[in-house]
Amino acid sequence: MSLMMSMAAFALVASITPGPVNIVALGSGARYGFRASQRHVAGATLGFVLLLVLMGLGLHELLQQWPWMTRVVQLAGVGFLLFMAWKLAIDDGSLHIGESGQAPSMLYGAVMQWLNPKAWLACVAGMGAFVADGEARLVWQFAAVYLVICYLSVGCWVYAGTFMRGYLNNPAGMRLFNRSMALLLAGSAAYLLYP
Repeated sequence: MSLMMSMAAFALVASITPGPVNIVALGSGARYGFRASQRHVAGATLGFVLLLVLMGLGLHELLQQWPWMTRVVQLAGVGFLLFMAWKLAIDDGSLHIGESGQAPSMLYGAVMQWLNPKAWLACVAGMGAFVADGEARLVWQFAAVYLVICYLSVGCWVYAGTFMRGYLNNPAGMRLFNRSMALLLAGSAAYLLYP
């Protein structure tokens, strides 16, 4: 298997598997539709790729020198996940069809990635596997592959949420969906605290 194919396979598995960013993408697609959710998709993708590039260009060495910073990022991520879970759990389920202003923003998607321990682990593991020597050409090549695959993967979750939208066309159904998503996010946070 070529290096590019290996990079692509790694990026696909890391990007399309369930995680906090994808759960929010699913919920955004269900509530606001495909088009309004594209800001979240773009922000999550660009935020992740920036983190990946910085990791490849030496951020991982900084984290090895100060391991407590890794724990701070992990705890901030858990706090953010719990906050999102709480917001979903208390949501009244009212449908704001056509109100795209409340869909997750591009910045929200990017910040989610920076507070997402799954993203940090994917960056460290990916750079360790494919760019262990820190060669800039390989860092940028891996980032380009990841850019496309991450965008399409998060977009698939939005599309799945958009598909579910027809089944969630009432406040009670949306409340049930939001509370289910809140439980998944809280479970993700608990798993990060107690692996």
